[in-house]
Amino acid sequence: MHHALLAADTAGYTMPQLWRVLTKAGYFIGLSGALGTTITYATTVRPALRAPETSRQDAEALRSRSAAYLAWAGVVLLVAGYFQLAARLARAGKGIPFGDALAPDRIWDYLHAPAAKGAWIAQGNVYLVQNAVLAVTAATLIALFVPAARRHTDAIALTTLPLSLAVTLIAAVPATKPADLDRWLDLAFDQTHIISGVVWLGGLALLAALAGTRGRLGDGAGLLWADMWRRFSLVAMICVGAVTVSGLWLSWKHVGAISQLWTTGYGIALLVKILLVAGLVAAGAVNQFWLMPRIARARRADDTSSLLHLTLRHFPKVVWGEVVLGVAVLVVMPFIAGSARTEAGSAKAVSSGSIFAAGAALVIALAVSLYATARASDALSHRPVATTA
Repeated sequence: MHHALLAADTAGYTMPQLWRVLTKAGYFIGLSGALGTTITYATTVRPALRAPETSRQDAEALRSRSAAYLAWAGVVLLVAGYFQLAARLARAGKGIPFGDALAPDRIWDYLHAPAAKGAWIAQGNVYLVQNAVLAVTAATLIALFVPAARRHTDAIALTTLPLSLAVTLIAAVPATKPADLDRWLDLAFDQTHIISGVVWLGGLALLAALAGTRGRLGDGAGLLWADMWRRFSLVAMICVGAVTVSGLWLSWKHVGAISQLWTTGYGIALLVKILLVAGLVAAGAVNQFWLMPRIARARRADDTSSLLHLTLRHFPKVVWGEVVLGVAVLVVMPFIAGSARTEAGSAKAVSSGSIFAAGAALVIALAVSLYATARASDALSHRPVATTA
């Protein structure tokens, strides 16, 4: 990717420094661990564990592993949040090297700096509130290291879910009033992109990690895991839709022509990200059209052995591949900086009635395609298995 960037017409594009790449990717990994994990636990894991057919032994094993995972997610969020805050200070235009920005006193001064002229609130105050919420979120999750707290895993996960959501939403609060509707939409779609992306990745990572408990689960665990994969497939499908819609808006705002995807630094980084996300979607399609129908058929046939193999051995392998692709997306994210339109000298994107009409048509088409995907997967699950004489 580095050589491609050098070969491109990258006027106006600046390669991010290593600390910028690590801190931004680390922050999103921390957010995935907190927000993605808690949402997946609330929508997928908890309901499956509370189902009447789930054995107490399986429920305890998975709840214990979930608690440990959430506790470590709190540690990662706290560390990543601190480094991201230092990175914000280093990027604030005050000429402070990243190493010096790590000093607590410098960070404190940055958080208490007065508001800029024309701002309704100081930018530092926004980050002060955000990181206070982040610290509370991380501390609540870290409490799950204590055995007594693990008896309240459900309550802690449900409590930290809105808190972790607030971490990213507060950071998006603008210090100055957005100038027009486009700017408001930029903020909304940017947060939609971040939230849906980290929920997708964080959920995949949690379920892949929980699949490691298969040695402690009973023979009937395949039924439990079939339910969890089914529930998460719906969450993932919603995330895919949200990532696609928000990504199309953000791409249109910053890319003025298809050719800018390989003639600008911003475009090349975005193209790499698009290819990685396409790999994620392809892996999800394998799950939806190949694995899920087989799981459904094995479940109806009461084939315990096949169900266990598909849900706890085959499915997690595909999911781990998705996690690797998802982390690669986060590593590429810091390179998507600036705008391809600016680099290429293109006009600024301005919304209009025709743009909104085209967007609405795309949203409807996407919704129809996702519905068709679900229906096709369900139809495949009812197809009879071929037998031999």
